[in-house]
Amino acid sequence: MIRFADVTVTYDGAVTPTLTGVDVTVPEGELVLVVGPTGSGKSTLLKTVNGLVPHFTGGTLHGRVVVADRDTALNPPRELADAVGYVAQDPQQGFVTDSVEDELAYTMESLAVAPDVMRRRVEDTLDLLGLTSLRHRPLRSLSGGERQRVAIGSVLTAHPRVLVLDEPTSALDPQAAEEVLAAVQRLVHDLGLTVVMSEHRLERVVQYADRVLLLRPGGQVVDYPDPAEAMAVSPLAPAVVDLGRLAGWQPLPLSIRDARRHAAGLREQLADAAPPPAPPPSAAAAVAQVDGVTAGYRDVSVLREVSVQVQPRDIVAVMGRNGAGKSTLLSLIAGQQAPQRGTVRVAGHDPTGLQGPGLIRTVGFVPQEPGDLLWSESVGQECRAADVDAGAPPGTTWTLFHDLRPDVAEATHPGDLSEGTRLTLALAVMLAGDPQVLLLDEPTRGLDYCAKEQLAQLLRRRAEKGRAVVIATHDVELVAQVCTRMVMLADGDVVLDTDSRSGAVSSPAFAPQVAKVMAPVPLLTVAEVRDVLPQEVPS
Repeated sequence: MIRFADVTVTYDGAVTPTLTGVDVTVPEGELVLVVGPTGSGKSTLLKTVNGLVPHFTGGTLHGRVVVADRDTALNPPRELADAVGYVAQDPQQGFVTDSVEDELAYTMESLAVAPDVMRRRVEDTLDLLGLTSLRHRPLRSLSGGERQRVAIGSVLTAHPRVLVLDEPTSALDPQAAEEVLAAVQRLVHDLGLTVVMSEHRLERVVQYADRVLLLRPGGQVVDYPDPAEAMAVSPLAPAVVDLGRLAGWQPLPLSIRDARRHAAGLREQLADAAPPPAPPPSAAAAVAQVDGVTAGYRDVSVLREVSVQVQPRDIVAVMGRNGAGKSTLLSLIAGQQAPQRGTVRVAGHDPTGLQGPGLIRTVGFVPQEPGDLLWSESVGQECRAADVDAGAPPGTTWTLFHDLRPDVAEATHPGDLSEGTRLTLALAVMLAGDPQVLLLDEPTRGLDYCAKEQLAQLLRRRAEKGRAVVIATHDVELVAQVCTRMVMLADGDVVLDTDSRSGAVSSPAFAPQVAKVMAPVPLLTVAEVRDVLPQEVPS
């Protein structure tokens, strides 16, 4: 179905190719998972399948990519739309209409499909993806999972034979991610569609994959028809695989079910294991305080009578379904939005009244779209401008960024960075001012496991300095790894405010993989298991 024949892609101005000598054949009807570090070329590989590379991204493509017997170098994306459906990382950016039904029909209108055929295909797609009840809904009113399914449906109505998905669950809560992945599996198993998907959160999808394409340094791609074999050698692996490596389980488990079957002896051996002691609560006054706040947009209240306190040294995870109000809470603390009722104070100030250096040193906010903070023509210019704005010594921002991403040159344009690398740059820009409160909205979107560990170490250092961090996230693994508190929002209310360990084990939907495998043993991460594990491990 897809043939990569000695494919090399080099972007203009790049010293080395992004992809080198890719030689892979993807059979029809498989779910193919593309795995690799942040910035390794996963999106580039995906974009070669529908011709976005090189027709729209620039650069030079050597070799051939053939999809459904068509050479993508000779056929631009529009001429491949009936063969390849492509859904980018942020589906909302690709929407061109206002309602679900109109969006599903748009691609067919562009292809001049007959009206009676269009109507039938829209109905089929609504049923296939469980969107029938949403057909007349405005796109802006949909949850993240619903938007993702509509984006998939909008390309499916052209009846492509290949579906390409770039990070389809990166911004979704666990339940919404499961909805999308269930829909993808139906497409593979019920329709025989070939799906090529990149995803950093391997814990969500690797157990469903038929094949893994692993990107290596230098742009090489290794084809693994057995996903377990790929995970055995991959530097990037979900917690359940890392636990299997630690315990010596064979074959390596890819799902919670398989891991629990392996772990019976381990749970028995560690039945008396105690969790690490929780850090003592701070005696200092709250550095951020939200009291009885109601907030929203126009006539819609997103938060109702919400009260939250953030202490110095806190790393607080704000969790909940898409649309629960997490981003609204962060924007209130950042001073980007005023409450309809109630009060917000950060370091004793109303954040809406802070400006310039006073704002930069008090609160730093990295939104879901970090590119919104980046305006310069190069990474180096961005870093120098951030130093000036924060009144920091020259080189401060560059050092912060370079420590996390040493492989990026100063001359690189921010628009050419991967999603995860743009996030890292925006984070460095915010940290230059050393704010008392750092706010991060979905900070692990686009980050691989190694980059996520670096982020966790950075956040720990912030807390040790007496700074506070508030993270709106769906990433339960990050919460288990670094957060001290969990605040759960639902339908505009705080339904849980507790330490992160208690919160993780009390909610199956928001529990990390190790907690599910080891329950009722109260351990959350592979590192915690390693710390209490005797020398000999039962398999």
